[in-house]
Amino acid sequence: MSHSDAQPPLDTFAAAVAQARRSAVLGSIDALLGWDERTKMPPAGGSHRADQAAALAVVVHRERTDPRQGERLERLLDDPRARQGTPQEQATIRLLHRDFVKQARLPARLVEELARTCVEAQQAWSRAREESSWPVLEPWLRRMFDLKREQAACQLPDLDRYDALMDDYEPGARWPAVAERFARLRAGIVPLVQACAAATRRPSDALMRRQYPLAAQRRFCRDVAARIGFDFDRGRLDTTDHPFCTTIGPDDCRITTRWDENFLPTAVYGVLHEAGHGLYEQGLPRDWFGLPPGEAASLGVHESQSRLWENLVGRSRAFWDWCFPLASAAFPGALADADAAAVHAALLVVEPSFIRVEADEVTYNLHVMLRFDLERAVVLGDLDIADLPAAWNDRFEQDFGMRPPNDAVGVLQDIHWSAGLVGYFPTYTLGNIFSAQLMAAAERDVGPLAPQFATGTFEPLLGWMRRHVHAAGRMLESDPLVERATGAPVSEAPLLASLRARYGVAHGL
Repeated sequence: MSHSDAQPPLDTFAAAVAQARRSAVLGSIDALLGWDERTKMPPAGGSHRADQAAALAVVVHRERTDPRQGERLERLLDDPRARQGTPQEQATIRLLHRDFVKQARLPARLVEELARTCVEAQQAWSRAREESSWPVLEPWLRRMFDLKREQAACQLPDLDRYDALMDDYEPGARWPAVAERFARLRAGIVPLVQACAAATRRPSDALMRRQYPLAAQRRFCRDVAARIGFDFDRGRLDTTDHPFCTTIGPDDCRITTRWDENFLPTAVYGVLHEAGHGLYEQGLPRDWFGLPPGEAASLGVHESQSRLWENLVGRSRAFWDWCFPLASAAFPGALADADAAAVHAALLVVEPSFIRVEADEVTYNLHVMLRFDLERAVVLGDLDIADLPAAWNDRFEQDFGMRPPNDAVGVLQDIHWSAGLVGYFPTYTLGNIFSAQLMAAAERDVGPLAPQFATGTFEPLLGWMRRHVHAAGRMLESDPLVERATGAPVSEAPLLASLRARYGVAHGL
């Protein structure tokens, strides 16, 4: 090759970006393996999948912590673009450097052990939940929490161990502030739950507990997801035992749900929830894939999008005014004597239940707060893994007035801890708080939303979210992002007002 044909060397910023994108591509292979594990992999494949995940984790970690990348990012901190570049350039330099430091502090041995244990522990969780057998999962959770404590100590040694873990999902969040926000929310929710329970006018969900054929559910749920904006040319819907959304690439977003032939909300709201995540992923700036401007701000912001579409849109009367004809055509037998008002009323039941993902919108946050308190106690060593089932049952009885009859509907119901997602749970309630505030701001800006939903018009709301939330990527942390989008400090007040307006009215309060 002649000298004139040689490619010019990349400048430091371009080289750092190229390296980060290579790391993202490798990470996307891990995401694909994870999706396959939870949807398609045969039960006996877990051991080999653990080997695959561990081997790939080491390769990804090596790419992410390449010393040459560290040197580039150190130089870029003094580059004019770090202070005077575009917002995207400034965020890319700042956050890639922060990510590099966190990753570089992890020994390869720990990365490999975490990846292997995540697969093996999730396989154990599936067996434990199916058999309602705590002893099947207990040793794996003990191992996982030990590894997560080590991770926290390595990555952010100056932080409280729980804060260090929560930082992976909600950057900048600290548990005292989260606990205070939750306490204020709890103070408003508990009286509402009690008032709904004592109300003489109480909705019934019997209509939702008729027979809804699974094949019809699959067609109906896919149709609804597409109509609210989920692009099936860039995504797909599959079945799993615990619903999730994962992104393989800028044009490949996978959502999942589980099905119950005798309770329609399981699948419908599982799909609306995960489609909300998918709408966020599909709305991120695709030209910045693998870089902070093309990544989600946090799991709390992610949950704000999923909970908004699931609850604030999907449980509204206007939504069912539009959707009922579709549902009636899909389930002519079950809904022959119903109408939109009847379906909407059946979705406004407030009643304590054991399963978080099937909880009503009002009691849901109590489920999250329970997990937040228990996982923090385990991380800090204040609660032993062996005592977790009893602690769970005691707290559940205190909060909900009933005791789980078995561990499958108690401590074993969620996959998160076996998957290493310690510090994840608070993002659900943070997402609920963000969602109500964002929804109110969107309605202020684009006009009344109910008439739009009633005609199946969701583009104005989605467009507002694209402009004010999705387009920002990870350039801002959650609170600043929500404050900028809404023009007000983050507050639990909009969520409480929304819950009282919808569920209080349904119960004659």
